[in-house]
Amino acid sequence: MNLKKVFIDGMIKNNPIFIQLIGLCSVLAITNTLENALAMGVAVTFVLIMSNGVVSLLRNVIPNKIRIPCFIVVIATFVTLVEMILHAYSPAIYSSLGIFLPLIVVNCCILGEAEGFAYKNKFIPSIVDGLGTGCGYMLAVALMGIIREFFGYGTLLNIQILPELYPGIGLMGAPAGAFILLGFLIAGFKKLLADRGE
Repeated sequence: MNLKKVFIDGMIKNNPIFIQLIGLCSVLAITNTLENALAMGVAVTFVLIMSNGVVSLLRNVIPNKIRIPCFIVVIATFVTLVEMILHAYSPAIYSSLGIFLPLIVVNCCILGEAEGFAYKNKFIPSIVDGLGTGCGYMLAVALMGIIREFFGYGTLLNIQILPELYPGIGLMGAPAGAFILLGFLIAGFKKLLADRGE
């Protein structure tokens, strides 16, 4: 199996946000700042890599009829670990991500990779797929976080970029602005892939 292709497919050709359109609730809610977007991106990537690896290792012992509950238990374990680490070492980010952090457990992106890839493939390709998909997710949320924070508040990573007199575009800080921006980014991403013949 070509690991480079697995990574690129997860990140670009099957991007969970821009192509598959899964796991969008957290994307719309937490990308009002780049800091939140990056924190969620790292959390999702970690959970993807770890859960893909474990599901792949256990694929021959997980009965087919109960595979989804088993996937959820594996994913919930790593989400709980991420929650505990953030709560202990970064309470501000833990608070800002709110309910969307525990909801990673039922994120379609992670469940989809467990079901569609890790359950059918060996350990190393599953890890690479998790990394690629996580990087694709992070690319999408970081791009949204940059645009929304910059135009909404005139800052990036809470550092004032535009003059303090800049009033900000209120829509960019709101979920409706995220929804509109996501539509434009999806269209742009698909156009870019079409221009490259993919």
